[in-house]
Amino acid sequence: MLGEVIGEMRGKVTGGRVLPSEGIAPKVETSFQQSGKILGVEVTDMGTYLSVARAFGGLFGEGQGVTMTMDGEVGVWKGQGVGRFTGHGSAVSFRGAIFYQSTSAKLARLNSIAILFEFDIDEKGNTFAKFWEWK
Repeated sequence: MLGEVIGEMRGKVTGGRVLPSEGIAPKVETSFQQSGKILGVEVTDMGTYLSVARAFGGLFGEGQGVTMTMDGEVGVWKGQGVGRFTGHGSAVSFRGAIFYQSTSAKLARLNSIAILFEFDIDEKGNTFAKFWEWK
């Protein structure tokens, strides 16, 4: 069951590169940086994900990143999701799940929950992410 919204972030794509493909499916690595709140805590977040075009359409992505509170506490995350091009240039929309590990007292709750996300990048490279606890 989808639980409460636990965070939102906005940011910008900071880099990208095309990686060698396996077969005919292109692979693209995208890096981003964003800021916002998670669990009511102000944070900055940066991550990199690899997306691969699927033979039947759409994208599969997996990534990792680091989230830091304003006073330097850190959490790391890994996630996977499925995506699609939105029809606006290179804009994409992903949906999936991420999982955190952190020794931070402020982010400790993230260690024991699955987080569902929406992650969108518009045609100008702006990012928007929204997070829910999966109950």
